[in-house]
Amino acid sequence: MNQPHLFVDISAHGFGHLAQAAPVINALAAQLPTMRVTIRSGLPQAKLHERLRCAFSHLAARSDFGYVMLDAMRVDLAATAQAYRRQHAEWEQLVDREACFLAGLQPTLVLSDVAYLPLAGAARAGIPSVALCSLNWAELFAHFFGAADWAPRIHQQMLAAYDDAEFFLRLTPGMPMADLARRRCIGPVADIGADRRQVLHQQLACDPDERLVLIAFGGIDTQLPVAEWPQPTGVRWLVPQGWRLRQANTSDFEPLELPMIDLLCSVDAVIAKPGYGTFAEAACNGTPLLYVRRQEWPEQDCLIEWLHAHACCAEIGETELRAGHLQATLADLWQRPRPRPPRPTGVDEAATALLPWLRPAAALRGGQGLAA
Repeated sequence: MNQPHLFVDISAHGFGHLAQAAPVINALAAQLPTMRVTIRSGLPQAKLHERLRCAFSHLAARSDFGYVMLDAMRVDLAATAQAYRRQHAEWEQLVDREACFLAGLQPTLVLSDVAYLPLAGAARAGIPSVALCSLNWAELFAHFFGAADWAPRIHQQMLAAYDDAEFFLRLTPGMPMADLARRRCIGPVADIGADRRQVLHQQLACDPDERLVLIAFGGIDTQLPVAEWPQPTGVRWLVPQGWRLRQANTSDFEPLELPMIDLLCSVDAVIAKPGYGTFAEAACNGTPLLYVRRQEWPEQDCLIEWLHAHACCAEIGETELRAGHLQATLADLWQRPRPRPPRPTGVDEAATALLPWLRPAAALRGGQGLAA
């Protein structure tokens, strides 16, 4: 029997899709050490290596664009509509090309987070596929463009592609996905970091009582005017190197060379936009979080509701954030009792659901070992 081959398509719309897919891939690789892994993603290879603990081949390409963003908080709806209309004008040809590509690659299973083209292509090539995510582009498309006269055909093609998968593993927290015929709900998916607080303080030459606050807006660039903020005593902001800040109360986090999950686990608080990866990881690692709502992003409501039920968190307004008026909110957050962190049970649930296609004995049976 040939070694199992997992082909994974990971959206480069921010870093959250990688944060969801990587723990599942790592869990599968731990159980199937001979498994071959191919990753297609527009994310930097260094970012993939940071999250993945197994060997993999990287195809530097994108099969989806998700949404065209003005910044981490705002969608460019006009550009997004144009991109979807352009893509679906030649949808059948795209699916044919994807089917030919996958047939040539010959994976045992296709896993997508959360592009729908590889699901449609896999179905046409006769290859089993599974989707995994807290959202799907069809549901967001209906939210933003459902009233447009050109939208129904595109929406139906998107839904049909998602329903081409064996099933859609809908993570907790996640959007309702009531339109997906093969939805299966599983628990949270998140990595658990190592507490490197002592090492971090040594690297930064911090005072013992100095608070470290990580500003993390994912893979979509948004720079905050930190240079204009008040300088609260006893707080240091950990910021992206690309912001080029040179202040006594800021430090770039990339030169620390710590995995992002360890950094998140080791700081006193995180400031972020609503996004699955940061929210789930902050909750599961017990790290307090301040968040600012995104403009018209329908996924955020279910994420925020879950976060308030499972984590130490608070909402801040965009005006408040941009002015740097955060000290009172942070002080209040640090005085609150910490809830027990939720367990990321979805990692093992997802791996268990995928194993029947990847174990050699089950592969001979065409994946029939998976119960509904």
